[in-house]
Amino acid sequence: MSIHENFTLIDWAVVFGYLLLTTWVGHAMRGKQGTIKDFFLGGRSLPWPAVSGSIIATEISGVTFIGVPGTLFALHGDFTYLQWAVGSIIARIIVGTFFVKVYYEREIYSPYDYMGIRLGSGVKVLATMLFTVGSILGQSVRVLVAAIPLKVVTGMDISICIIIIGVFAIGWTLMGGMRTVIWTDVMQFLLFLVGGIIALIWLIGGISGGWSEMIETAKEFGRTRSVDPRFGIGPELKFTLWVAIFAVPFQNLGIFGVDQLMAQRMFCCKTAKQAGKAIIYSSIGQLVTVLMLLIGAALFVNYHQNGFTDQEISTIFDVPFSEVQEVREGVQYSEHPVTQETSNVPVPESYGGKSGYVFPVWIVNALPVGLSGLILAGIFAAAISSLDSILAALSQTSLSLMYNPEKKTHNLSQAQLMLRSRLLVIFWGLALTGFTLLLSVAKNIPILPLAFGMTTYTVGPMLGIFICSILGKGTFRGLMIGAVISFFAVMCVQTDIWDLLIKMKFLDLQNLDFLPTLEIDEINGSLNSKFLFAWMWPITFLITMTFGLFFPGKRNSQS
Repeated sequence: MSIHENFTLIDWAVVFGYLLLTTWVGHAMRGKQGTIKDFFLGGRSLPWPAVSGSIIATEISGVTFIGVPGTLFALHGDFTYLQWAVGSIIARIIVGTFFVKVYYEREIYSPYDYMGIRLGSGVKVLATMLFTVGSILGQSVRVLVAAIPLKVVTGMDISICIIIIGVFAIGWTLMGGMRTVIWTDVMQFLLFLVGGIIALIWLIGGISGGWSEMIETAKEFGRTRSVDPRFGIGPELKFTLWVAIFAVPFQNLGIFGVDQLMAQRMFCCKTAKQAGKAIIYSSIGQLVTVLMLLIGAALFVNYHQNGFTDQEISTIFDVPFSEVQEVREGVQYSEHPVTQETSNVPVPESYGGKSGYVFPVWIVNALPVGLSGLILAGIFAAAISSLDSILAALSQTSLSLMYNPEKKTHNLSQAQLMLRSRLLVIFWGLALTGFTLLLSVAKNIPILPLAFGMTTYTVGPMLGIFICSILGKGTFRGLMIGAVISFFAVMCVQTDIWDLLIKMKFLDLQNLDFLPTLEIDEINGSLNSKFLFAWMWPITFLITMTFGLFFPGKRNSQS
């Protein structure tokens, strides 16, 4: 029997019942929608705890909900991922203390409006384009990555999963703009929390020896290591304390302070003080990450004690039942780091499997009917949350480029602006859903790594542009040159674009031996980086800001 046959009609009823309930709540909380201030800023009247919950829900996408347990389940998975929370919290405090004061000096709708006022329309267009390209790739991939395990455990075609996510995202955004987005996000956050706690309790209940045995066994196999003090620039040193302190804050300053996806939520509060509270208190979302890591540890110990069933092996490694025994013989198993004792836990990636499937497969296989539907509804909701959030952000930034509503230089009425805003939501909803469907059939083109790596290309330059805007100094020409140089600098240490060009036959692998930051694996025919991408966040920030401040050109006189 295939794993998806365990997902019953009752589970489907729970999934759609939850989505319909959330839709009703979003409709009930939408408030008046007479102006674009109501639509894009929630009338600047939303309570800061709700905004904070929305920030957390947007941050914890479906990728996080299923990917974090999978990250720990992988070969050398442990709690060192949590170190990045240090840099994230540092950044939120800076954004909440300083950035929001700047934004609340005027009635603006995005950080790019502020940049345009301070440094001119060219800078606003540049920042908006960086945001748009990164958002289309990044959020489409988040929807796809959430839809893939949903397809596996529900048996529904992946295109149907994507279309369901797209329809609800467009509907929720059209219904009440940012008010509906934020209140539905709050419900997603509560479901993440409840679903995660239920899953952890159920897992602990199935482990012989309970909580203490879970912690002890996970510790013995090195799964609870939480601090990595090593320093270096190699890609294997991704989750270290030094990266968390000196690189991650730059990424998170960009994501929470300059990226419209997150920043738009801050604009919905009544005052700058409340907006600051919303972003700073959203740090408690790191506790959800802790919860998901604990789930990953509990999954590891559960399967260490009980092993995978043939059904689970077949699903996680995507092989027919006739090849299950071959997988068991050929797969790599986790080992005790000291005694080299072999566990019953296979490493999915060692045989073409996916550790990200482990948690959804366990949900459907181990939880009672109805309860599994509730938790998988959380994965659906997380994907919808990622998409409806970006629809509101893209709609606003597109409208702003067309009409500059913050300057009030247009001749359109509020009703006309509202109509255009809603049409833009539909346009971007269809475009992103279509792009996600295209990604789902692009089997041999490595777009996923490129999309996931987009923040490395865009976060540093966007933050550099914003700091120049605060200083009131910087030229469009300099910032443009800085952003372009930053793009090529990232290309020197990331393989995503090169892999894409190689797959599309535009480039031969051997042509890249001139780059000292990349190495060619002759045996596997692959390209690997010698440099950790995370260090490019502060480097590209400094490059963009330096060129913006010191490269000659016409400077904007606005303040």
